[in-house]
Amino acid sequence: MRTGRLRHRCTIERPGEDQQDPSTGAMIKSWEEVGKAWMAIEPLSARAFIAAQAAQSEVTGQLVMRYRPNLQLDSTMRVRHSGKIYNIEGVLPDNESGREHITLPYSEGLNDG
Repeated sequence: MRTGRLRHRCTIERPGEDQQDPSTGAMIKSWEEVGKAWMAIEPLSARAFIAAQAAQSEVTGQLVMRYRPNLQLDSTMRVRHSGKIYNIEGVLPDNESGREHITLPYSEGLNDG
């Protein structure tokens, strides 16, 4: 994998304990940082996007990062970069060894501040 592709420093987060808003009483979802990683952020091509929409998939792109054995990723997590939220929709190891890089299909999430 070419290193230049991985040019975005991203924060990986997992759901934390929900907290109650003191003024409204509403429950607010919280997130905890798991780690940071250099990633490639790749939107789907027009053809792939149309195919995904036809299959009623929410996936709008993919994140690619180096494999890290100490980091367990799953679809409950999200990635934050430059004020944007990327919801992880799956975790796909590389086809060769499964230990070089990981591809994370994503859907775009709402920025919650």
